[in-house]
Amino acid sequence: MSDAAANDWRADIEAAAERLRARVPHFLRETPLWKLPGRALGIDTPGVEVWLKLEQLQTSGSFKARGMMSRLLAHDIPAAGVIVASGGNAGIATAAAAQALGVPCEVYLPSLSSEAKRARLRALGATVVVGGEAYGDALAACLERQRQTGALLTHAYDQPEVVAGAGTLGREVELQGGLPGSVLVSVGGGGLIGGLAAWFERRARVVALEPERAPTLFRAREAGAPVDVEVGGIAADSLGARRLGAIAWTLTERHVDTASLLSDDSIRAAQIWLWRELKLAVEPAAALPLAALRSGAYRPREREKVCLIVCGANLDPASLN
Repeated sequence: MSDAAANDWRADIEAAAERLRARVPHFLRETPLWKLPGRALGIDTPGVEVWLKLEQLQTSGSFKARGMMSRLLAHDIPAAGVIVASGGNAGIATAAAAQALGVPCEVYLPSLSSEAKRARLRALGATVVVGGEAYGDALAACLERQRQTGALLTHAYDQPEVVAGAGTLGREVELQGGLPGSVLVSVGGGGLIGGLAAWFERRARVVALEPERAPTLFRAREAGAPVDVEVGGIAADSLGARRLGAIAWTLTERHVDTASLLSDDSIRAAQIWLWRELKLAVEPAAALPLAALRSGAYRPREREKVCLIVCGANLDPASLN
């Protein structure tokens, strides 16, 4: 497995895709790529086509299933099983992967995690520990526990196997539809954008989107390196990493030029629009790409093919009312 400075990330992603296909062929789903004219989503730029990559239909309800299973398959798993800290989605994906492989799983969550995600974890057989206000607190507790038990640590976003697994999403988009002009993606710790940037390189424009109240990449670019940030807001349970991952930092510095911050109001409006108009029930983190289009934060070029990564759906459906 390469590090972030190497040039063979696409080979790593191909290897992750083959590992996932060969060893757990029924675990991951090939999620749909739904192509719509831009006007169907309120985009008036002539000739724009919008691709919705419906990764909320993935096993475990989010793209995280790709990276978490990739990590587990790359290592021998000790008797203590696997352990992860998560705002929810990485934990659910790790628990689903552990259940499929028949190994124990322990998940550390911050107090801001939703009850819907906690319930899903318990249903998957994971041991759930809730503590601390934010993801960073849960991670510190998780690392201490891992030192005690020797369980395999699965990081939510900053391990090569996790990033390569996330990169299989970009590979799948290209196999399904060819190269888009741009790929709009939400950023928390950076595992997903790192994987997409590694796959597409500069063959498609990868656009980073963050909530104003969880600006890990934005602050890293201001500081010239990843730094701790205060996180909160509507998408904090999914995009609440306190610091951008080191792998994502290197890959986005190399391959991502365009980044925007979005208000909670615009994210919520896009989430509700997806439900009311397209009947897509997704969590706030999955609505940032549409929010960028509908708010004008990202303005597509004429006849551009714009791919929106709809990344997850682990939410309480009542929150859409």
